[in-house]
Amino acid sequence: MIRDETTGGRAPSTMMDKPPPAAKNLARKPTERRHASRLPSLTGLRIAAALLVFFNHVGLPLPHLRFLESDAAAFRLFDMTGDAGSLGVVFFFVLSGFVLTWSARGDDTARRFWRRRFVKVYPNYAITWALAMVLVASAYTPAGTALANLFMVHVWVPEFAVFSSVNEPSWSLGCEVLFYASFPLLHNLFKRIRAGHLKYWIAGTAAAVMATPLVTHLFVPDRPLFPGAALGAPISAEQYWFAYYMPATRMLDFALGMLVAQAVLRGRWFNIGMAWSALLLVGSYVACTFVPFLYAQRSMTIVPIIFLIAAAASSDIKGKSRFWSSRPMVWLGEISFAFYLIHFIVLTFLRKQLDGFFSVWETAGIVTLALGVTVLLSWALYALVERPITRRWSTSPGERRERDQDRLPAAAV
Repeated sequence: MIRDETTGGRAPSTMMDKPPPAAKNLARKPTERRHASRLPSLTGLRIAAALLVFFNHVGLPLPHLRFLESDAAAFRLFDMTGDAGSLGVVFFFVLSGFVLTWSARGDDTARRFWRRRFVKVYPNYAITWALAMVLVASAYTPAGTALANLFMVHVWVPEFAVFSSVNEPSWSLGCEVLFYASFPLLHNLFKRIRAGHLKYWIAGTAAAVMATPLVTHLFVPDRPLFPGAALGAPISAEQYWFAYYMPATRMLDFALGMLVAQAVLRGRWFNIGMAWSALLLVGSYVACTFVPFLYAQRSMTIVPIIFLIAAAASSDIKGKSRFWSSRPMVWLGEISFAFYLIHFIVLTFLRKQLDGFFSVWETAGIVTLALGVTVLLSWALYALVERPITRRWSTSPGERRERDQDRLPAAAV
């Protein structure tokens, strides 16, 4: 069973050592508890992370993505956006662990949890896999690689042509499969950690994330270089895979999100606020320019990310969030999963259809068009596929009957 040890609402996160007085008030107010459980600011922040990945791909000066004619402009753009994609992915992985822990149901089972995640994720994934194959990838993708991608196991193969195949962002969903498979066990384990010891677990897991590049350089062969070596990444494909793509390595990001959620729920988190968290994150992103490639992928940004996620949750608890919890941002956050899966297909298809390269202003127009098309397609995928399938199939007929029975008056039962 996946059981949640919290019986009331979500405890605000302000101190590491004792729950704040506001926790009692929150437990007495069902409307506040329901609002806090939704965490609209974290939903809104999802589109920011998705846009980081989008602009990272826009800025890659590679033949299947580059639009800029000027080498100088292309590499200036790459200098600004080169680490944005990894920042967005780290955010998504940590957020996944945080939100799943936050929303864990007290009467849940592993089977029910896995069913909900499959229904939520796989239909979108399969549709965008087919779209990518038809529009851009079929001509150069071997059948075995295409099937490995369809079944979400391609990320386990330490070959660049495999783990970055078909729809390139799809590798992260291969990691999520392992996260979801492990969540029931990890959730039960992390609930048993004494509240006062959570800070040690969080610090140790964050340290393990930050030390991954060092372990990689010490133990993983550094030859042959992977295709991005010319863009300032003098590492092997195997090193890149081990430190950044391998699901077992990325479990650390997910577990860290789960542990931080436990700390926030139990009132054991020191909240520095969204403004300071965001400033710390911007500073860490700038610092990525001055460290070796693998350290820029996760090590520099992991701590600011956990502070930002926890701060956003705390802001929602207190009802202080405004911009990120606004209706437009929440809507964009709701379509962000579809956006993440579709954007690379749109960019590569446009690059395939357009001849030559373009000026800065022309490229800005093309990118704006790609962004608009991606948003519209994401909306369609969310409204026509993700939302109706999730509502219809996320629970079994037996669960729906149980739920309906619970809603009947006692005499009727």
